[in-house]
Amino acid sequence: MRKVAIVGAGPAGLFAAHELVKHDLEIVVIDRGKAVAERSRSKPFDLLHGMGGSGTFSDGKINFHTQVGGDLYQFLRADAAWELVNHIEAIFGEYDVHAMSTDDERARDLEKRAAKCGVRFLPIRQAHIGSDHLTAFISAFSGDLAGKGVTYRLETRVDDVVCEDGSVKGLTLAGGGFIEADAVILAPGRVGSDWMRRVVQGLGLPIAHNPVDIGVRVEVPAIVMEDVIAVSYDPKFYMRAPTYDDRVRTFCVSPHGMVVQEVYREEGVVGVNGHALRDRQSGNTNFALLTSINLTEPMESTADYGLSIARLATTIGGGKPILQSMGDLRRHRRSTWGRLQKSPGDVIPTLTDVAPGDISMALPHRIVTDLVEGLEMLAAVIPGLDADRTLLYALELKRYATRVETDRQLQTGIRGLYVAGDGAGVSRGIGGAAATGKIAARGIIAERATA
Repeated sequence: MRKVAIVGAGPAGLFAAHELVKHDLEIVVIDRGKAVAERSRSKPFDLLHGMGGSGTFSDGKINFHTQVGGDLYQFLRADAAWELVNHIEAIFGEYDVHAMSTDDERARDLEKRAAKCGVRFLPIRQAHIGSDHLTAFISAFSGDLAGKGVTYRLETRVDDVVCEDGSVKGLTLAGGGFIEADAVILAPGRVGSDWMRRVVQGLGLPIAHNPVDIGVRVEVPAIVMEDVIAVSYDPKFYMRAPTYDDRVRTFCVSPHGMVVQEVYREEGVVGVNGHALRDRQSGNTNFALLTSINLTEPMESTADYGLSIARLATTIGGGKPILQSMGDLRRHRRSTWGRLQKSPGDVIPTLTDVAPGDISMALPHRIVTDLVEGLEMLAAVIPGLDADRTLLYALELKRYATRVETDRQLQTGIRGLYVAGDGAGVSRGIGGAAATGKIAARGIIAERATA
């Protein structure tokens, strides 16, 4: 085995290259987007594609845990999983990205207080790079890999995977061209999940549908969550909404952050996300509140279901995210700018390119019920979280892609073809994607040793 091609220059692809570069292999990383220094957060395509992946302009939170951002126990024993997590944390540490210190006693108190309210709080080690510093980390990390021999082919679109006699042979490129490879890692990221599904189905590989998370981004005055943020920068809370017994969770808390648009141009969808900067702060804190959806017959594609809701929300918002106050949602009335700006004590939205409206017109009743009940349960732990002035932005959509069936080393049914990261449905977020990139790379190294 001589050459490895990696599709996707996000955390899964880059950390796979980091593992492989030590083993005398020719490594090429291919990505549709530009170099990180050339990407612009104001351009929808650049926002989601390019060196660093879709999370390049996120606030750069990394969770160092075996079961946050994916379940590493599916691939590794518990001790090996934690060893991998610690290894990834050490790599970030080489670039001056360190886990924040935690107060174990205060975390335990919060865990007990939440449990008494029927809410689970999960204490974890976390690092926060910041949206304004994440690009510098990506530039340094990818640059060091290039200095060790990794080659990048950016602004290059992979069309398909070529296989022969049950083994991978390389990649065809859009517009013509071929990259020969002895092993391939498909790590196109969440934005490449539809491409991934098309490719693996074309190869006849079995897939399974992961849940889709659908919800809103909640924005409150920062002081409301100040005490909790002091315990955990990105607190993870899990609830069971009583009416339907559905799972509701918090995701990507952005202390003193900003709500931003997230545009999926190819699907014609506009959603929201949250960023937190290290050098510039707002007076609000925001977080995603999500409910997980699984489907069986007659429709199993959770990705298609989530996308249909996102398209409806985009239509109702006139091509913009919908903004509604908690008070208006409770009273079954649409929000207007007049009501949102009614008193000096109201929350000032950090994203104003929105359409005040009625979220219940866009989201199914079951999902709205789950979110309202979940927020009210969480407010028992964090008083004031469900106040009338609380702002809700729709839609926040987390598609975790169809899950490509693999062995424990993330090799598919085709010899030499591996997958990693969010686009393959085996991770969710920076830390999990990096871990699966490492697992796939180690699978290739093990295969090479036995060849």
